[in-house]
Amino acid sequence: MNSTNSRVADENLSMSFQTCEKICLGPKTPLKGKFQASLGVHEIFSPETWKAALIELVATASLMVTFTASIIACLDSQELDPKLIIPFAVFIIAFLFLIVTVPLSGGHMSPVFTFIAALKGFVTISRALLYVLAQCIGSIIGFYILNCVMDPKLINTYSLGGCALGDKGLNSSINQHEALLLEFSCTFLVLFLGVTLAFDKKRSKNLGLPLVCLVVAGSMALAVFLSITVSGRTGYAGVGLNPARCLGAALLHGGSLWNGHWLFWVGPILACLLYYSVSINLPKEVSVWDDEEYVVLKLPLGSCRTIPNGDILNDITIEGGAQGYQVHV
Repeated sequence: MNSTNSRVADENLSMSFQTCEKICLGPKTPLKGKFQASLGVHEIFSPETWKAALIELVATASLMVTFTASIIACLDSQELDPKLIIPFAVFIIAFLFLIVTVPLSGGHMSPVFTFIAALKGFVTISRALLYVLAQCIGSIIGFYILNCVMDPKLINTYSLGGCALGDKGLNSSINQHEALLLEFSCTFLVLFLGVTLAFDKKRSKNLGLPLVCLVVAGSMALAVFLSITVSGRTGYAGVGLNPARCLGAALLHGGSLWNGHWLFWVGPILACLLYYSVSINLPKEVSVWDDEEYVVLKLPLGSCRTIPNGDILNDITIEGGAQGYQVHV
């Protein structure tokens, strides 16, 4: 009887180990599983993915109409120097669109943010490709609406508000290599200031969505302001920061917008690659203020047991907090 019970117990134990091995160990080839997960082919068949892509399309089209119309309005205004008005308009528009679309689709509205999100693993490759396709189609739709309703004189004067370097040849207002450097630098600036905070889950949760959107929108406005003021070229429209925007305007208007169009893609891609290599080596959050070894009052008192007036050191307590360190006697 005991041998039978022992044999049954051994069989149950063996089955338990086999079950645990299947559940706990996971796939035999974890790298293959991770690669398949990063591709995200299953998301193509998910209705939620297509809904998010549709949000990206609608948001990008609306952003192109709003952003371009506002920029042309600033340039065509009676202001002697609209360089300060344009970044302010970029800041307001970007903040409004971000705070609405971030909870819905992530609020990318640009292949730049989608590309860096894919590199960082926040979205799968399949979702990233759908997002970029939706953003390009949305940009074309937005500029098509503008091309239909805008005064032809304004369209020709401001090249439909697209990413322009100037005419080809001797009439180009800025060298393509200089424009590429500006595109690269300003895109990296936006990624370093805005994306570093936006992709930090802990700090984003502590600060809240409105403040995070303010930082991202502010970094975009700062990049636009720097590109306009630093170059000082009349025919240069500033950094694109959004290859989809440059593509939509070039397809609808053509002409000089194809001059150096490649750099509005190459510059952001290089900036994303550099930022990714930097971001994976960023230090972890370090707070030296909570470490008692850095308390200034304890440094001179650490080597003696009394203070000059004869009071006992043990009667002194040091409390630290958010408001700073306080001494209680």
